[in-house]
Amino acid sequence: MQTITSVKNPLIKSLKALSRRQERENAGRILVEGEVMIREALKCGLVLKDVLCVERKADFAAGLSGEAILVPEEVMQAVCDTRTPQGVCASFQAPAPRKAEELPNPVVALDGVQDPGNVGTIWRTADAAGFGGVLLGAGCADPMSPKVLRSAMGSAFRVPFARTESMPETLGQLRAAGYSILCSDLHGEDFYERSPVNSKFVLVIGSEAHGISQATREQATHLVKLPMRGGAESLNAAVAAGIMMYELMR
Repeated sequence: MQTITSVKNPLIKSLKALSRRQERENAGRILVEGEVMIREALKCGLVLKDVLCVERKADFAAGLSGEAILVPEEVMQAVCDTRTPQGVCASFQAPAPRKAEELPNPVVALDGVQDPGNVGTIWRTADAAGFGGVLLGAGCADPMSPKVLRSAMGSAFRVPFARTESMPETLGQLRAAGYSILCSDLHGEDFYERSPVNSKFVLVIGSEAHGISQATREQATHLVKLPMRGGAESLNAAVAAGIMMYELMR
């Protein structure tokens, strides 16, 4: 097994650079940390490129396809995004986004959801609930960022995604194709008493600070709100998305 000890090594520098969105997009690669996530990526068919490991993870890394590279803890720390790395990381060819109309039904759309933890958690919940795809609008956290991938726990490798620079325009096209568009609104109908939804539908989740934009809301076929029976005025975006996704699939 080859050994690299310097953070100035070209391969180490290239892997470390994958923490930045522009570098990920230029290289077409993502960095995946830890045994569980690496196994998920392989199970989902992602193409493995490079593997780094520390001594305690050498046996696991040696069992992967391709040559693993042994590094000291300080080099692993420099490459990984987490404060306490798990001792092994790998670069993979990044999953390619699809066109919005190619996403399997149903779809959860994120209108400016900026928190990576929320994006990843919604993605993971969409996977668990049985949603077919995730649509990300302008201003959303980068779906291939390390924090999103960790929060999604492999769901970002299984559930396809699409990007759009104009959420209203894209939703308008989906609406014309027969999709119901459900958007949350403070003055909307009770989510549990909503009017019937088509078999094809999009659930739109708004940003943590501003909710769903007015232009996006205008594309809705259904304006809905979760009832607030206690003193709280709102819910975390990922929690609200989870409640509605499971209820819609029920």
